[in-house]
Amino acid sequence: MYGTASDERAVKVPASEAWKLIGTLQLAYFIEESLPHLITKIHVLEGDGSAGTILHATFPPGREDGMKWFKEKFTVVDDEKRVKVAEVVEGGYLEAGFTMYRITLEVNEAEEEKQHCVIRTTLEYELKEEAAANAFLASIQPLTAIMELAADSLQRNYTHNKATITN
Repeated sequence: MYGTASDERAVKVPASEAWKLIGTLQLAYFIEESLPHLITKIHVLEGDGSAGTILHATFPPGREDGMKWFKEKFTVVDDEKRVKVAEVVEGGYLEAGFTMYRITLEVNEAEEEKQHCVIRTTLEYELKEEAAANAFLASIQPLTAIMELAADSLQRNYTHNKATITN
């Protein structure tokens, strides 16, 4: 079983500013700090945030689905195109019957406004037929929550920094 879901979020900062968070390990630290009810801890096991980086993420205890952790690998980090792709390589979703669980983050300039951008989040997954009951785990909602908070933080910090520079 294959599935996909996506979300787009307009952000009132230049794409280059948004990429400083989305395209780096800063996003992992932001998630850990801002959303402990989704992910309690993220350890960098290998890499510097470029392609090949491997993270170990720990879920909060007591999840109804029983998932405790997962490892994900950045398979693409393209600073020119502002695209990051991460795939779960161990634990969590794979133990629940997924054979592929991939997240793609893209930061694009907004066509109408150079000082704005659009962050597109795409979830793709493949699930074994015998694990079809676990399809509910492939939800875009946690990713949407992360991007919503990230967008708010980016806009708040960019506006503050811009005001500080002009004063």
